Amino acid sequence: MMETIKKRDFVEIEYTGKLKEDGAIFDTTDEKTAKKHNLHGHNFGPVVVCVGEEHVLKGIDSNLEGKEIGKEYNLGLKPEDAFGSKNAKLIQLIPTSKFKQQNIQPMPGMPVNIDGIAGTIKTVSGGRTLVDFNHPLAGKELVYNVKINGKVTDDKEKLNGFLRLSLGTKDFDAEINEGNAKITLKMELPKDAKDEINIKVKELIPSIKIVEFSVEKKEKKQIL
Repeated sequence: MMETIKKRDFVEIEYTGKLKEDGAIFDTTDEKTAKKHNLHGHNFGPVVVCVGEEHVLKGIDSNLEGKEIGKEYNLGLKPEDAFGSKNAKLIQLIPTSKFKQQNIQPMPGMPVNIDGIAGTIKTVSGGRTLVDFNHPLAGKELVYNVKINGKVTDDKEKLNGFLRLSLGTKDFDAEINEGNAKITLKMELPKDAKDEINIKVKELIPSIKIVEFSVEKKEKKQIL
């Protein structure tokens, strides 16, 4: 009998996401696929997720429960289960002069950052620029191919998988010794972020009772 996935299971998955309308690939864990489609800025390779915690898009996460280990699935995602529906309030007219003050010549399709919020220019006309602050994939139906490699039972693998997704990087070191998790980072994390990770780690991996953070010490170069 095939083993099925339950809520709170840690599983290793691989995935590739494409637009339903034209099949354009925009997201993948596979490095070869990424290079072929000019996708950058991604830590490639399988990811470890905890089912039910929305470590991946809601539509993928909710579909993992009950699926069989070792199988591959094509999942159709509606906008509300992916990047949300388009919000008309997030499409705004901004004076073109605001861009020109920053030596920017606005053009349709150009990504911009206004007051710390990322957007995309839609049109430029009559001294006004229309900027869409919705996620670029808002309102889009998606199809994800998801391969479930296996269930993760080792607590260190669980911790590493959780931290990789929470921190958005592989650039850390984690050890577990008699219920004590020691996490060494390259740089200091805000207290709120550490508190949140602390609570979640102990909730999702019950064998861990204590979570300690430290920052890697940089060796000082001696001047001869």
